[in-house]
Amino acid sequence: MTKITFIDAAGQSRTVEAEDGSTVMETALKNAVPGVEAECGGACACATCHVYVDESWVARLPKAEQMEEDMLDFAFDVRPTSRLSCQIKVRPELDGLTVTTPEKQG
Repeated sequence: MTKITFIDAAGQSRTVEAEDGSTVMETALKNAVPGVEAECGGACACATCHVYVDESWVARLPKAEQMEEDMLDFAFDVRPTSRLSCQIKVRPELDGLTVTTPEKQG
């Protein structure tokens, strides 16, 4: 299984196993990761699964589509590495992915 590390706004980290084919958001919810609310359930219709992708991983992810970029306008403290975790599909190549949750969700 693919491992993903979530770091919360306070700096506490937890590494969890993710099922390939799921999303980073689904993985966070399944593992009760604090800071990922996912109010729309992964429909890319809110910004409550916002995460910051570790700089070393940004280039390895597919670019955000326009819908995701539009939803990020509603997120709190958007940065160049901001993504919606519902739009990041887990695959073996992402083993070791690290994301940080913002101080609060938008």
